[in-house]
Parts: sequence; structure tokens; C-alpha cells
Amino acid sequence: MSAPRPARPGHVVSGPYAPSPARREFTVTSADGSELHVEEHGREDGPTVVLAHGWTCSTAFWAPVIRHLADDHRVIAYDQRGHGRSPAAGPGGHTTTALADDLCAVLEAVGSRAVVVGHSMGGMTIMAAAGRPQLREHAAAALLCNTGSSRLLHESTVAPLSAGRLRYRVQKAILGSALPLGPVTPLGMRVLRYATMGPAADRAQMEACARIVHACPRTVRASWARNVLAVLDLDAGLAALDLPTAVVAGEKDRLTPPVHARRLAEALPDCVGLTELPGLGHMTPIEAPKTIADAVAALVRDHLAEDVPSSAPPAEKEMS
Repeated sequence: MSAPRPARPGHVVSGPYAPSPARREFTVTSADGSELHVEEHGREDGPTVVLAHGWTCSTAFWAPVIRHLADDHRVIAYDQRGHGRSPAAGPGGHTTTALADDLCAVLEAVGSRAVVVGHSMGGMTIMAAAGRPQLREHAAAALLCNTGSSRLLHESTVAPLSAGRLRYRVQKAILGSALPLGPVTPLGMRVLRYATMGPAADRAQMEACARIVHACPRTVRASWARNVLAVLDLDAGLAALDLPTAVVAGEKDRLTPPVHARRLAEALPDCVGLTELPGLGHMTPIEAPKTIADAVAALVRDHLAEDVPSSAPPAEKEMS
């Protein structure tokens, strides 16, 4: 039996990184019976955007991006299984297949065509669903933020060691640890910034990330790290992700360094832009929410909606 979930996921409760109340909340049932908490924000009649968060996060992670998109878009965000307000998965439920099942169930429940956005493990979710009929039917375009398709532990630079077997083993032990993170403290926030954010991340951004990450149950954190992140290999399926796809990376990302984004841009059949954000780390939706929201709005304008406000920036077309 899974541990009881908190009434609300952990997050800051005030300021620009605090979640806004959802216009609607509902539950979607995935292929194996897992229940997923889903929120709907923004305009009911706006073009639809679906947001898939990453490892140890929740819908609260998208709060500043949702705030930028809500005036002109219908924004759907859901908690990955075991995260936020979605119950933990049963035995065998921590796989890329399960992630893809969950995204497809959400897309079918949402109904309308959408731009799908995935951060970190959320990006892996989209890649895992490549070629599925639900994705082809419901997704008009995709944005992959701070993610990779394989070799995560080999190329991560969280451990300050030279590349090789020792760094791989240390990083595997760190990411797969089920030790409790404890309360959010100034020291803990600085450690989290080192591992996941750029050096310029401010205290409000650090606390917003820390509150969310520390709220993830430690067994859930460890299960996803051991069963997906440590063994990830989605390279063979990238050719099937044939919808227009933009890729965003943080220059200082230690968890998924920009080499991952560059390989994705080369491998994707229809990459419409690679953007590397100077000085930013792994948590770009919190470090630079307007930049991410602008990239989403550009995909909506170019591939989904005809009447998005003209202030939306042009889509990134050049590889950087």
C-alpha cells in the first residue's frame, strides 16, 4: 500500500513561483489503472498546451510558465505518477512505457490538438510516446526542455569528477539514493542550485525548486532514478517523433548537459530549433519562465493556432 499523499504538493505559497488556482481539476486513469492528477488553467477557448514535468517535480513546477501562458492559452498540467497529487505506481510501474501511457491518457482526456511540452523526464515521456497514434492525433508540435534520450549518467556532471567509471558510479549512487532530503535549509538550497540550476539563480528560484523537490517521496525519487534515468535509452525511437519539435538546453545544466540537446536536434526528423540559454541550468522553466513560455507560444502560433496574439515571438529557426 502506498503512503498517503499530502493534501497539496509542497511548493512556495506566495510570490511569482507560487501556483495559481486551477480553473478545473480532474483525474485521468492510465492504461494500468494508475490515476493521474490533472489541472486546467487559462482560457477555456484558447489553444491547448499540455505540460509534463520532470523527475521529483509536480504541476507546481510549471507555475511561472502557466502564469505567462494563461491569458491566451488553455494550459493542461498533470502530475507524473507518484509525484504531486498522483498516487505512487505499483510494482513494475516505473518505466518509460508507463510514462508514455500516462501522457497518451491525458491527451485523450483533453481531447483537442495541443502543443506538448516536456521538461527533463517530461521530455523523455514525449520521446517514449513517439509513434503512438494518440500522440500523432493530438500533438501538433512539441518542446523538449533540458532532457536527453540516453547516456544520462555517463554525461551528467553533477559529481565534480573527470568523466569515467568512477563519476558514473558516484552519480548513479546519488541519483538513486532513497535517503530523505530533510527540511529545506539555506545549505540544502545551495546544494540543489549547484546540482540543478545556473549560478545566477536567486533565492526565490532556489526555494521554489527546493520546496517541490523535497516534497517528492524518497521511494518515488529512487524508483524513477533507478528504473528509468539510470538505464534510459530512447535513441531508437527518435525517428518516430516526426512532429515539429523545438529543443531547449541550459548552458550550465549539469544533469542533462547541452550535448544531449544537440544530439536530439540532429536526430529528430523535424527539429524546428535548438536554443541554448546562456548561464542557465537544468530548471529553465523556473530560471527563465518567460523564455520557455515564449517558445511554447511560438509553437502554438506556427503549428496550432491562427489567432494567437501577434506579440508572440518568432520561432527559433537557427541552430545555436
